[in-house]
Amino acid sequence: MSPNAFQDFYPESLAHCFGCGRLNGHGYQVKSYWDGDESLCRFLPKPYHIAIPGYVYGGLLASLIDCHGTGTASAAAYRAEDRGMESEPSLRFLTASLHVDYHKPTPLGVELEVRARVKEIKGRKVVIEEWITANGIITVRGEVVAVQVPDTLIG
Repeated sequence: MSPNAFQDFYPESLAHCFGCGRLNGHGYQVKSYWDGDESLCRFLPKPYHIAIPGYVYGGLLASLIDCHGTGTASAAAYRAEDRGMESEPSLRFLTASLHVDYHKPTPLGVELEVRARVKEIKGRKVVIEEWITANGIITVRGEVVAVQVPDTLIG
């Protein structure tokens, strides 16, 4: 895997997200990388990311799907254009639709693995399918429809 996460390449103007913005010191600091044809994010929830004793808050899980999905969409767009994420112009994506299904309670105290695959790239839209595992068991599945940020908002 590359030493740089997808999110490390976001322009400063778009690096403040609570979930994945490297410039947001209070946020989750989600980091995503290619792992073959899938993307991968590892995340260890803190004890205060609690829903009920012993289990992760569902909003955090949705945030992981959201931010890992938009990061994967961005990286996929660069791959589709056969260029590096450091190249200009910047390709940054935001969520148009987020769907999350909770299959099992997600335990606290274990590192979560968030994986994603590109389902579709069509113009400025990328559809990403994702799943979260804890101890090798899928606890959450999701889908993100991401749209490319207009050039006027990147700067």
